Amino acid sequence: MSGLANDLETRHVLICCGTGGVGKTTTSAVLALSAARLGRRAIVVTIDPAKRLADTLGLEALGNVAHEIPRSRWDADGTGAPDGRMFALMLDTPSTFDELVRRYAHSPEQTDRILDNRFYRNIAGAMSGTQEYMAMEKLHELHEEGDYDLIVVDTPPTRHALDFLDAPERLTRLLDNRIFRILMAPTRTGLRVAGAALQAFFRTVAKVVGAEVIDDVVAFFRAFEGMEQGFRERAATMTELLAAPTTGFVLVTSPRRDAVQEAEFFASRLGESGLEVSALVVNRVHPDFGEGRDADPLSARAADLAARAATAPQETREAIGRMAARYANLAEYASLSKREREQLDDAATRFGAAAVAFVPSLTHDVVDFQALDTVAAHLLGPGRTEPLG
Repeated sequence: MSGLANDLETRHVLICCGTGGVGKTTTSAVLALSAARLGRRAIVVTIDPAKRLADTLGLEALGNVAHEIPRSRWDADGTGAPDGRMFALMLDTPSTFDELVRRYAHSPEQTDRILDNRFYRNIAGAMSGTQEYMAMEKLHELHEEGDYDLIVVDTPPTRHALDFLDAPERLTRLLDNRIFRILMAPTRTGLRVAGAALQAFFRTVAKVVGAEVIDDVVAFFRAFEGMEQGFRERAATMTELLAAPTTGFVLVTSPRRDAVQEAEFFASRLGESGLEVSALVVNRVHPDFGEGRDADPLSARAADLAARAATAPQETREAIGRMAARYANLAEYASLSKREREQLDDAATRFGAAAVAFVPSLTHDVVDFQALDTVAAHLLGPGRTEPLG
């Protein structure tokens, strides 16, 4: 059994990370689909607002509430385990933020004060880091309340995914910030203790954005009074979930040099956080075109044919020339394939991955379950030490 196939049976959370355009969404959908066919209750979550996941699953749209995929779509031939179920959702950041407020507010009045606050309405989905924190919140919610065997998370492009990892800690730092504590001071004279510098800052900002906006900001933070501990506890639980042995990180890349470099960057960042890459997926690998993966014999053959075409009779010259061009084209692909393999020869060691899976370039887009099956055959086949040829 391959490493990823084993993860599908033993992990509770799989987080797919990588730069943009390398196939994270497809990989996430395949993992959830394959887990469902093994008899697990699986859900795939995307925090990418693009419609790719819905398109891949053949759905018109996805929302912030888990949507069950009809079994007739993902198990048309009836070969999947009978207990399997597949779900999908796309994170809606403002809605998740609203749900979090309702969860921790001490009264309906406090909930209304926050949700009706104009500053809150403006920043609920736009403030830097909010999306990543709410993705963690949604993951925690599904972990605690969803009764899922496997949760597969499709993250944003690599460097934004670092925000996903850091979200709980950043929230804690915000709660510990001196300015935040001053704004949360449960007294009408709270700003007086802030000192002249902070008061001067507020006066300056008020001249630019208006005193009404400042009032909204202060009212927003004051409305959170008494809710800080709930956020702290939630952040700590999320950090523990990321580090749990039942959580795995699937790093997705392509053979492109820039994508590999991004993947290495992310792997090192995981290591700094004490986390490991449970599996590396390399998508869109060019096949081995033979000739010992060496372009030189192909290039030599192309040159020989070109020379023959130059002196060949008129009736065969064009045909030989076309053959020479094809060999030259094949030589270019063979050279590209060789470069890909050279930079991935030691992939498992470089990325610290327990398993490495290679998926070849396909001749069609992955837009339905049949195409997902094709990817799954490569992704979850017997363990491989070499890219597919």
